[in-house]
Amino acid sequence: MSDAIVMTQKNFDDLKNELDYLVKIKRPEIIERISEARSHGDLSENAEYDAAREEQRTNEGKIAELEYKLKNADIRAEVTDTSYVHLDSKVTVYDCEMDEKTTYTVTSVTDVDVMNNKISVESPVGSVLLHKKVGDTVTVHCPDGSEYQMKILNIE
Repeated sequence: MSDAIVMTQKNFDDLKNELDYLVKIKRPEIIERISEARSHGDLSENAEYDAAREEQRTNEGKIAELEYKLKNADIRAEVTDTSYVHLDSKVTVYDCEMDEKTTYTVTSVTDVDVMNNKISVESPVGSVLLHKKVGDTVTVHCPDGSEYQMKILNIE
């Protein structure tokens, strides 16, 4: 499956719950708002109608995105072994070029949060850390063609 999206069962369940909410609750609410706005007459100058239609487009786009992710889910078992890096590992590395330590959490693409150092298993850093152990040095290949090395200091 080339479009596989790696995630844990919890990630899958969270996406399913979000999809259920958008389809069963939010979609009917938006349809009701559109209907109400239509009842006010001329649609060409009806900001309420335009806003509801825009929200509908956004909601339907999010539904399609979630359906795609769920359809292409590659569910991985949650692992608690800290002897190697796996999905949901918290990894402290030493960046040899920047001379600094950083701690990353290797997550599914559905849980990425760069501001909190949650990186995808499919990112340049996440993919080279997978299955490595404390003491290993990895080479990160950047999209711009450059590369740098990091040493794994700790795995939680």
